[in-house]
Amino acid sequence: MWLYKFYFTTHVKMNISYNWLKQYINHNLAPSDLANVLTDLGLEVEAMESVGNFAHLGGLVIGEIKTCEKHPGSDKLFVTTVDIGQEKLLNIVCGAPNVAAGQHVVVAPSGTTLYKGEESFQIKKVKIRGTVSEGMICAEDEIGLGDSHEGILELSGDAPVGASAESYFNPEPDKMFTIGLTPNRIDSACHFGVARDLAAYLRNENNVRLSKPDISSFREGDGTYHINVTIQNDQACRRYAGICVTGIRIGPSPPWLQNRLKSIGLNPINNVVDITNFVLYELGQPLHAFDADTLKGRKIVVKNFPTGTRFITLDGIERILSEQDLMICDAEEPVAIAGVFGGLHSGITKATTNVFLESAYFDPISVRRTSKLHGINTDASFRFERGVDPDMTLYALKRCALLIEEIAGGRIASEIVDEYPNPVHPREVLFNYDNVHRLIGERIEPETVKSILTALEFRITKANEKGLSLVVPPYRVDVEREADVVEEILRIYGYNKIILPETFNASLSYTKKPDQETLVDILSNYLSSNGFYEIMCNSLTKSAYYDHLDTFRSEHLARLINPLSNDLNVLRQTLIFGGLETIVYNTNRQRPDLKLFEFGKCYRLKEQDQNKDPLVKYHEEFCFSLFLTGRVSASGWFSKESTVNFFLLKAYIENMLVLLGIDPENTVVVKIQDKKDLYEQGIRYRFCNMDIAELALINSEILKSFELRNEVCYAELFWSNVLEINKSHRVTHKELPRYPEVRRDLSLLLDRTVTFAQIRELAFKTESRLLRRIQLFDVYEGEKIEKDKKSYAVTFILQDSEKTLTDEKIDRVMNRLMEAYVNTLGAVIR
Repeated sequence: MWLYKFYFTTHVKMNISYNWLKQYINHNLAPSDLANVLTDLGLEVEAMESVGNFAHLGGLVIGEIKTCEKHPGSDKLFVTTVDIGQEKLLNIVCGAPNVAAGQHVVVAPSGTTLYKGEESFQIKKVKIRGTVSEGMICAEDEIGLGDSHEGILELSGDAPVGASAESYFNPEPDKMFTIGLTPNRIDSACHFGVARDLAAYLRNENNVRLSKPDISSFREGDGTYHINVTIQNDQACRRYAGICVTGIRIGPSPPWLQNRLKSIGLNPINNVVDITNFVLYELGQPLHAFDADTLKGRKIVVKNFPTGTRFITLDGIERILSEQDLMICDAEEPVAIAGVFGGLHSGITKATTNVFLESAYFDPISVRRTSKLHGINTDASFRFERGVDPDMTLYALKRCALLIEEIAGGRIASEIVDEYPNPVHPREVLFNYDNVHRLIGERIEPETVKSILTALEFRITKANEKGLSLVVPPYRVDVEREADVVEEILRIYGYNKIILPETFNASLSYTKKPDQETLVDILSNYLSSNGFYEIMCNSLTKSAYYDHLDTFRSEHLARLINPLSNDLNVLRQTLIFGGLETIVYNTNRQRPDLKLFEFGKCYRLKEQDQNKDPLVKYHEEFCFSLFLTGRVSASGWFSKESTVNFFLLKAYIENMLVLLGIDPENTVVVKIQDKKDLYEQGIRYRFCNMDIAELALINSEILKSFELRNEVCYAELFWSNVLEINKSHRVTHKELPRYPEVRRDLSLLLDRTVTFAQIRELAFKTESRLLRRIQLFDVYEGEKIEKDKKSYAVTFILQDSEKTLTDEKIDRVMNRLMEAYVNTLGAVIR
């Protein structure tokens, strides 16, 4: 049965190229050794595979298409003449939709052998629809350079005609590491970030140094093409920088750039887009390139738009914006969703000649909210959600602009626009050497500590014999306190260098009674033996459940600062909604008959002391709940179908109370008068002036909101009160009685206002020594008795622990009971 709702948080897969990494650190580690080092640094290498251009390129040459005309005998074929550096042009028939005159392409002349996996075939001179074809213009999948077969592989315009494909592509063997990146290590979601960690680890090795990409040749433009930038929401956009590059030519990227992207599993698109992706995976800073000529008014405005605004993203899908979505706009309309996705009409196309490059720092909460709302997950949103380095904004922008100048033939035409109205200030941490020993268990020399922290770009502002005053580098968004700094030191120092002590010290601990875990196991075993399934729901839930409740008010919710989504933005105040979600999940999969229970914690804001330390203003409570819905048993040839009901759940609860050392006969049962927003009706058990349990039918309006048709019976134990009572009321054992029980029945005609609880209470008050139990086995209201009357059929169980009861003794007891009912409750004995 589908009875469990699990929410998993997994590591994000990040691909790192061995050759690419060596551009920033000149290490001599073999790939296998590097994988071990990265794992020791906390960047767990989950896989390592060979990549690179291992294609069989022999016989392939670079050619230029001179002419391209429609095939006279086919609507889908083209007849081309191709120059491959020989005296005679080759006639080649091609069916690719993107073939055009002027393109530089890879050509397989007749006689060339192509390989695809273990298969091979030779290109021959043939006639196609009556036209001679002397070779083939190749797609990337046909020569092992990729997986795409959408059209022929188009090369950059400077590809030398007649050169061998092998010399042009210059294939190099490479290794790709797949790293399981933990959510806090967004700084290592790029090659330079990994190289920085590696350089810190190898800091004592000779000639090992970290090299940052060179941007010393960057010069700002003369302002002939300029885009003005205005930030209207400086909380969601802390920094926005941009620059214009004009006179570019959109085309394929050079082989080295394509190889870099392919080495980590990315497909090249065009030179400008490839450059922004390259810088992203190089430095970790997301960039976006706009077609500058599409920006109306030559203006960028960063602001929010009203809810309901329509916007078409690059994938052609129309999105309905929320007022919380931060948008990049021109003078008239939105052009991109900030930090998430670009717009359809401002993206780079083959006709683009002028670009505006964006490099920004967007608030992680804002980006995550928008990303989850629209269900868009991009490389940019992944990084912005976790926090990028605000100091990398300008560096990455300059790096990208220089590459576009070099590869796309552009010219930097403007000064850098850098709007930074709300600066991100680096954190300061006080660090004590003694705490390293206390947390790690081993003393590390102060000079080693300083060396590690300096290599990780921590700035030491003050040092003495006790410790350091540190400024945390902005790229480490997760380092907030001293313990985080100690973790960084240990990570670089090496977990494997910590020597395990020869002795092991332990202390005997005394478990408080009652032991909560033991009680939980007792109840779990009882319920699972009776056909219940345990569920474990997420403590995170949606705030919308509490919007109209008085029992659990929305202002008492513990809200997440950086929620995963609007469906997981608060901590639960009750187990009810998680259980109902599980019932819906199973009902929709044709499993409507359910008996469920859950142990879990609930959280709420304390009503008092709300202005005190936020760490203590939330109340955490352990809770226990049961759910019954659907049928108890299906109909068969020997039995009728029966459905769950309130009294079945009542029986389970009373049995559980017995297991906890509480006799249900000694409890006070009252009707639930409050919680009308949760329950249709219900009862509450009280013992020793404390609420210990409540049973109810879930409110029909709530069931309707979950689209549930069947009734849901719900019960909850007030666990803290149960534990308190269990301290003095534990389960005790005694010898089985030697003498038999005696059963006597009475039929009582009473006023309709008299309850069974009154009958029971009066019975034990009248005869407390011999009366053991009292049970109700029939209730009648109808035509045969008066309208304001009700008939109860009650069983009395009598027993003497010292001797066998005689008929005379039994009759005296029953007479006293009947007399009490007649005199006190006005009963008529029938």
